[in-house]
This record gives sequence, C-alpha cells and structure tokens, in this order.
Amino acid sequence: MSAIFFPLLRLAFMRMLCAAVLTALTAGGAWGEILVGQTTGVTGPAAVPVNENIIGAQLAIDAINAQGGIHGEKIEVVRMDDAFDVKRAGENARVLIEQKKVVAMFLNRGTPHAQAMIPWLDKYGVALIGPSTGAMVLQKPLQPHVFNVRSTYQREAEKAILHLLTVSMSRIAVVHVADSFGQDVLEGAMTGFSKGKATPAAVVPADRDKPDYATIIPKIANAQAVLWIGSSAGVAEGIKALRAAGSAAQVVTLSNNASGGFIKQLGAASQGVIVTQVFPSERSIAHPMVKEALALAQAKGQKELSPAVLEGYASAKVLVEALRRAGPKPTRAKVLAALETMRSYDVGGGLTVNYTPEVHAGIDFTDLSIISGGKFRR
Repeated sequence: MSAIFFPLLRLAFMRMLCAAVLTALTAGGAWGEILVGQTTGVTGPAAVPVNENIIGAQLAIDAINAQGGIHGEKIEVVRMDDAFDVKRAGENARVLIEQKKVVAMFLNRGTPHAQAMIPWLDKYGVALIGPSTGAMVLQKPLQPHVFNVRSTYQREAEKAILHLLTVSMSRIAVVHVADSFGQDVLEGAMTGFSKGKATPAAVVPADRDKPDYATIIPKIANAQAVLWIGSSAGVAEGIKALRAAGSAAQVVTLSNNASGGFIKQLGAASQGVIVTQVFPSERSIAHPMVKEALALAQAKGQKELSPAVLEGYASAKVLVEALRRAGPKPTRAKVLAALETMRSYDVGGGLTVNYTPEVHAGIDFTDLSIISGGKFRR
C-alpha cells in the first residue's frame, strides 16, 4: 500500500505547489518582480522630454528583463503621472513608497518636484536614482537619498554665458522660471557673468505655469542674446513671441529642453537656438553608450535617439547596476548601500558616476549644440 500511497502523495503535493505558484502569478503580485517607482510629468508642460526620457529608460530595462532580469527577477516600473505639478509629485511619491512598497524611486522630472519627494525618501530610507534635473540643491548640501546621474544646471548655465561672452555678445538677458529650478540656474549664469567680468542686460522672472510674454518680451527686446530657463513648452512659446516681436537675438536654453519634441514645439523658430547638452551626441555611433542604445532602439523600430532618450537610458543603466549590486531580493536598505559603494561605474565610453556616502554627483559632462535643419548639431 505504501508503494502506491507515497507516489500519490508526492504527486498531490506537486499539484498543490504548481497551483500555488499559478495563483501567485495570476494574482498580479510582485512575486518575481522588483518594483521601482516613478512619478513624472507624462502629461503637462514637460511631457515632451519626459516621454523621451521614459523611452530611453525602457530600452535599458526591457533589455535586462529580456535576459531574465536581475537575479531572476524582472524590473517593473510603477509609473504615476504628476502632470509636472509639484504637489502631485509629492503625493505620488508617498503612494509609491507607502502603499506600492517600491524599493527605489527613479527618474522624476523637475527640481521642486524632487524636493517635494525628499521628505518621503528620508522617512522611509528610499533612494531616488537619476532625477531628471541638474539642480545643485539636490547635491549641496548632500541629499542622502538622491543619486544624480547627469551634470548640473549651474555648470551648463555658466558654460552658456561664457560662450556668449567669448563670441562678443555684450547685452545678454536671462529669463528664468520663478521657482527653485530657475533660481538654481540663475546662480550658475551669474557665475559665468562674474568670470567673464560682465553683468546681465536684464534678469526677468517668469511664472512657471503661465508666463506673461507681453511683459517679458519688452524687457529683453534689445538684448543680443537671451538665456531662457524653463520647461520646453514655456521656452518654446517664449522664443516664438520673441521672434514675433522682431528680435533676432541668439537664444540659449538648457538640457532639460534637449528633446526632439522641443524642436517640433519650436517649429520654424528652432533654427539657430543653442541648447546645452549633458551627454554625447545622439548620432555619435562610435560612442559605446550611444551605439548600444541605438541598437536597442532600432530593434524596437525606433530609427533615432534624442538627448532626452539618452538621459533616460543612462539613468536606467545606473538603476540596473544598483539593483544588481544589491543582490537577490533587494530591499530599500540594500539598494541604498549598493549605490553608496558604487565607485567609478562606467555607464559607457568613460561616462562615470562615482558615489560615496558623502558625494552623490552625476556624470561630469557638458557640451553645446545648435539646432539646424531640425537636428541638434555639435
């Protein structure tokens, strides 16, 4: 009897085990998944570069998931749209951390938006990897749970002003969005003026959500050049208003607007606009990271990259590496420890992040591009 009973018992046990596994899988739980949270402006004034960031990030995440994931677990990004609204960004972060139990936050958009998330990061010990902002306020003083991937806005702004002064522009105006992002960039611009022994022709604040172009344009009408700091929608409409007023001033904006969609928003006004960059040219296929990302994009039917796509891709590579170093079944504490010991991690082609418990700076790279023929040219 036992010769029959035990095989049958074993068979029944295996059936129960398979049923339990099937139930876990079909229930949609996190079994076999690593949950990563993202709140960002999928809609709203920053939607154009945000969605290109997401495309780039998914190239890296989908590629690692196709290979079996990290230690046998696939990465799932739980994404919430904050429509580029600061309060929604903070509330989304709370939901993702408290309710969704994500092990890390990833690739948000906007400086004040990141600041709204920090109380929740600090309360629960959750890392934010690759915020899509170069704000110095996220680096100094050290934000213990924020790990930057890209270069700073202050360095971009300083480089832009020094370039304009080098090419004999003496009347340079600055238009900046009136929030923590705008103030941060303005500080970098003023460093450029100081180094070039010059002063701005005008410094004009602009409302983040509803810029008053009728008030702004007369204040910068006589400028030879304008550094315009703001979201892609606000800057694009501002440049159009400037051109409509008859100004031929050289316009410069920052890498937060380095997207293909920004060029489309500008339309005919795009020609000659200078955009600072924090990654190599998206057409430099000799660069290892660009070549790698382009191959993955083309496999999905995407013909080309944009700077915003590259930023998302680079940030996701850092995320993937942190999860890999955190080991099987990563926890928030393990991810944080993995990041703080990530010394000189090469994202590709010598672009490195170098984190310590005291320094969470990103890749030290800045460049200038000019829009010509609907493309960013270096």
